[in-house]
Amino acid sequence: MPELLLGALVVDALVGDPRWLFRRIGHPVTWMGRLIEIADRRLNRPGLTPAALRLRGGLVLLGLAGTCGLIAWAIGSVLGTIPFGWIGEILVVATLLAGRGLYDHVQAVRVALTADGLESARHAVAKIVGRDVSELDLAGVCRAAIESLAESFSDGVVGPALAYLAVGLPGIAAYKAVSTADSMIGNRDERYRSFGWAAARTDDLFNLVPARLTTLLIALAAGRDAGFALATAWRDARRHASPNAGWPEAAMAGALGLRLGGPRRYDGLELDGAWLGRGRPDAGPDDIGRGLRLYSVAMGFIAGMLALAALALN
Repeated sequence: MPELLLGALVVDALVGDPRWLFRRIGHPVTWMGRLIEIADRRLNRPGLTPAALRLRGGLVLLGLAGTCGLIAWAIGSVLGTIPFGWIGEILVVATLLAGRGLYDHVQAVRVALTADGLESARHAVAKIVGRDVSELDLAGVCRAAIESLAESFSDGVVGPALAYLAVGLPGIAAYKAVSTADSMIGNRDERYRSFGWAAARTDDLFNLVPARLTTLLIALAAGRDAGFALATAWRDARRHASPNAGWPEAAMAGALGLRLGGPRRYDGLELDGAWLGRGRPDAGPDDIGRGLRLYSVAMGFIAGMLALAALALN
């Protein structure tokens, strides 16, 4: 299985998500999103008690993750019976990894800043963050991009990869189902505080290990700055509102000598987020580039470890 995951990482790095294909048939994550939207419209009714909404949200999550896991198991079973079915499994796993897509989206922010200016960069960063970007200055845009790079490295690459190694195709499919549900209904506004409770808490549980492993990978990729990355994560990660996101974000802050996080706006409301790191708050496009290089090195370490594991098992 490590060799199949390695193959999927390579395919994802080389091809990413082919837009011409997914424009026609849709992406598995968009299919999951449509199911969640239907469940939200039909089951998340105003007037129900918080307990009833929690129960409904929990059943939706269980049904979604179970259905996705079952479909993935069926696909894996079929692929296991046909010649060269392992190629199909590699392709399925590659579609559920966000390695290339994450790099491209963050790089787009850097390119927009250097080529088209701040307004274009705000538009680019809005595609990868949930906060209000309309009033972000240059440093705020750069910090947002770097924070998203660190957090999504954990839940877009490391988390799915670990789920696949642990449970195979059903594991990575169920992980992506929970992650998608959390991104759509797991926020804490009034509409989803109860209905999205199960999605948010399950996502927190699923990412306990990936977030901390991502921290170690970022530190390893930081080379001589590994100590700063680990020390910053250990000191500041718990200050983040999320039990997991603060770990890779703080590690990235320490590795790059930046200060990330801080106040941010969601739906017109300003939240007093904690600062992570004790470096410069005035991040720039070059810092996004440094973050992307660090990310690429960390991905290389993952590939190397998978190659060694494959050799050891064969």
